[in-house]
Amino acid sequence: MIEALFLISASAVLTFTVLNPATKIFIPMYLIGSILGVISAIIRQAAFVIVLCSWFTLMNTIALIKLFIG
Repeated sequence: MIEALFLISASAVLTFTVLNPATKIFIPMYLIGSILGVISAIIRQAAFVIVLCSWFTLMNTIALIKLFIG
């Protein structure tokens, strides 16, 4: 449930700030949500969901690094 709250909130932030995206808010929220998604998928032993959430986690990690470091 916490995973869904992070992802829904991040999506709402992106939707309402689309013309000037609040990247410093929604990228970390998406990252936390995708990490929690990987954890819940591992608990459920859902292989495809693990792959998909791992991909999102990797992409959000790269985005976070580019946002704050690069």
